[in-house]
Amino acid sequence: MSDRICHIEIDDTGLARPTPEIEQERKVAIFDLLEENSFALPAREDRVLPTGPYRVNLAIREGRLVFDITTEAVEKVGEFHLSLGPFRQVVKDYFQICESYFEAVKRLPPSQIEAIDMARRGIHNEGARVLQERLEGKAAVDTGTARRLFTLICVLHWG
Repeated sequence: MSDRICHIEIDDTGLARPTPEIEQERKVAIFDLLEENSFALPAREDRVLPTGPYRVNLAIREGRLVFDITTEAVEKVGEFHLSLGPFRQVVKDYFQICESYFEAVKRLPPSQIEAIDMARRGIHNEGARVLQERLEGKAAVDTGTARRLFTLICVLHWG
């Protein structure tokens, strides 16, 4: 399948070093994303964009989320910038629930951990929905891909 991401880079230049838990979330999200994803770029008015698979570089530059996209052969396909405003609250909520989850795993019984994990998944789904809305007209991603990309956006917010 060509409508997919084959490589992803996270440009964390200038960001604080992540905690071990955040670094683990990042590794898992990248692994899962590369295993299974759907990422398609829409045709533009008078030009056809090269098909994937795509290499994506995610970064925060000048207060904006940047998707820099090339083909597998590293031919520039496009770049788009998204405002971080719509993500701020859901990222904040996600970090708070993740902190609760990481603490709960250390000291609470499975039933309480499960309740916190369900809340964490709900916030994660909300972040994925916001991302899909923000990508509309720029890139089409399925829910699983949006969830994994949202995790990586959260990692970028860590700094």
